[in-house]
Amino acid sequence: MAHTQIDPAVRAELAARAVEAKTRKDLSWQRIADAAGLSAVFTTAAVLGQHPLPKEAAEAVAELLELGEDAARLLQTVPVRGSIPDRVPTDPTIYRFYEILQVYGTTLKALIHEQFGDGIVSAVNFRLDVKKVADPEGGERAVITLDGKYLPAEPF
Repeated sequence: MAHTQIDPAVRAELAARAVEAKTRKDLSWQRIADAAGLSAVFTTAAVLGQHPLPKEAAEAVAELLELGEDAARLLQTVPVRGSIPDRVPTDPTIYRFYEILQVYGTTLKALIHEQFGDGIVSAVNFRLDVKKVADPEGGERAVITLDGKYLPAEPF
């Protein structure tokens, strides 16, 4: 049976413990994802309190990070989602995504509605990928792919 959290602080505290263990054990998010048998993006989001993990994955992550049985159970609960408080983010990396949406949000909305009609891009039926690629002009670039299922608005 799926259980839900009603206090985001509970998962936030577990996320802090998990990140401390990850750092102490010098593990990558990919290594944790390998133990979970899931993608690095989904596993990272789950450990940081944004998704529940399936039972086997939660147990494997809790064992790898030495978090205990209670943490394994908590990793399986449906969290209160949303990791950004109700204000403009101050972390530079997160702020840049906020800035991107401030600049391109209405453009994305206009293009999506023009191509698909009225509706939304799902954040539930969703895939995210991050890749590092060489920049032809020197340095490196981050290629971020947001892949969400389109859900049309339905009159009722």
